[in-house]
Amino acid sequence: MADPRQIPHTGGKTTRPRRTAAPDAEADNIIEGRNAVLEAIRAGTAIDKLYLARGDTDATLRFIASTARDSGIVVTEADRRKLDAMSRTHAHQGVIAVTALREYASVEQILAAAADRGEPPLLVVCDEISDPHNLGAIIRTAECAGAHGVIIPKRRSAGLTAIVGKTSAGAVSHLPVARVPNLPALLRELKEQGIWIYGAAVDGAASLYETDLTGPAAIVIGSEGAGMGRLVASCCDFLIRIPMRGKINSLNASAAAAVLLYEVVRQRTLSENGRNL
Repeated sequence: MADPRQIPHTGGKTTRPRRTAAPDAEADNIIEGRNAVLEAIRAGTAIDKLYLARGDTDATLRFIASTARDSGIVVTEADRRKLDAMSRTHAHQGVIAVTALREYASVEQILAAAADRGEPPLLVVCDEISDPHNLGAIIRTAECAGAHGVIIPKRRSAGLTAIVGKTSAGAVSHLPVARVPNLPALLRELKEQGIWIYGAAVDGAASLYETDLTGPAAIVIGSEGAGMGRLVASCCDFLIRIPMRGKINSLNASAAAAVLLYEVVRQRTLSENGRNL
């Protein structure tokens, strides 16, 4: 393609299209401005994350941050350029809240839903899945596979943003998602309730196809780059691997979740029909 700067002028007036910066990916479902954000917090709006201008010591912003933390909202300092890129009104006043598409469920509500259906719990635990497209794809697959819920950490994880909702193809409207402050503590609690914890790991001791997945289960999927964190992995009852026959030794997090979940579906279907795995 020719460089437009080298195209000779042929007469007439040419209008050059205005170039605007692309909005930040997290700018969907945002509330901006001090009064608007504070009222949203007071009203109990489901807020994924609150962004404050870095280095701003304004008393009002400190009050908003304190109120948000008291409500269990994650508060993050951000460069003003990031806030400017996220802003739709260009009047964010140093604070932007990213809201969730829907209210988060509790882990207790997810387990109650499994009990109501008379099924052994099947949970998907996402350990720091930061890519919203991956999280959305995992939620979509989990809903299709009949899982009872997805659990994510409060920090270092994508939340229920518009991108996640779109990638999930609407599954976020049907599958409860819980958000917890401490995954290792949660996994220990689940074990005490009789739920087996299976962590997906490249170097897992057992093959997926040699592992009994018919009982109450929580499937742990690690982050896109580093996999499961050390503390999370130490809480797993089993570390299982997906057999790799090619030259690449790992799958995308959402692809791995799909393989694991549908092996659970296969095994449970055979078990319900009284057939051997």
